[in-house]
Amino acid sequence: MKIRKQNIFNTLWAVVKFTFAWTYVVLNALVLCFIPRGKFSVKYMKFFMRQFNWFMGVNYKLKGKLSTKRPLLCVCNHISVFEISTMAAVLGGSFFAKKDIESWPLIGWMAKKFGVVFIDRRPSHAVEALNAIKKELDTVDYPLFIFPEGTSTNGAYVKQFKSSMFDVIEKTGVSVQPVVVHYRLRDGTKINDEDLANHFAYFDNKKMDCGPYCKIERSAFSQVFHIMMLGGFMVEIDVLPIPDLTGMDRKQMAENLHKIISDEYMKNK
Repeated sequence: MKIRKQNIFNTLWAVVKFTFAWTYVVLNALVLCFIPRGKFSVKYMKFFMRQFNWFMGVNYKLKGKLSTKRPLLCVCNHISVFEISTMAAVLGGSFFAKKDIESWPLIGWMAKKFGVVFIDRRPSHAVEALNAIKKELDTVDYPLFIFPEGTSTNGAYVKQFKSSMFDVIEKTGVSVQPVVVHYRLRDGTKINDEDLANHFAYFDNKKMDCGPYCKIERSAFSQVFHIMMLGGFMVEIDVLPIPDLTGMDRKQMAENLHKIISDEYMKNK
């Protein structure tokens, strides 16, 4: 299977789908006005994201199983905005996300209602961020996902993990489960690095350490539209066993988890 060539027909159909998708978002925002933030709103996010992925043409394949241990922090590599929609749709739970998403029109408000915890990753706000993570892990009974690369990437590799995000694990002993995400074409065909960077990944060229740059840096909204124009893709989610992190400090945890996820990602990329 090849990437769909862009033409006027694909563009017009994407406009129709994009319009319906955001109508769906607005209608669900109205529903969320009557749903308190918490366990039920997180379950509602699973339903919402399944429908939204259908609009986008994004399907998924799951391998492995989430642990039943709680609290549970799931650590995942990060290629684009679609980790959030697919993780929520397939595995449930909610997320830790960077602070600036909170200010996105409508999306930020909905994410907060869906149980997303926004953290400021600047070094000067490290203590505040860690306290927010600890508080959420102490109070919820569903899994929480975090992307310790600190940014999305071009998909050519997995960036080193920020060890500061593992300070709370060192101090609380929360269970940590690695999750690996690969992007494929809709029939499961692997995507080469150039096509991944130019069409499916969502990232900042300046933050990449290696691999190809994208020719056009899109906004999150235009990236969604671009995926609709391409007809969607597949997300493969591989849930790995919980590793033994006993006796490790946060830097050792970051290195160990990065190696587990990076090795698995590169092996199957």
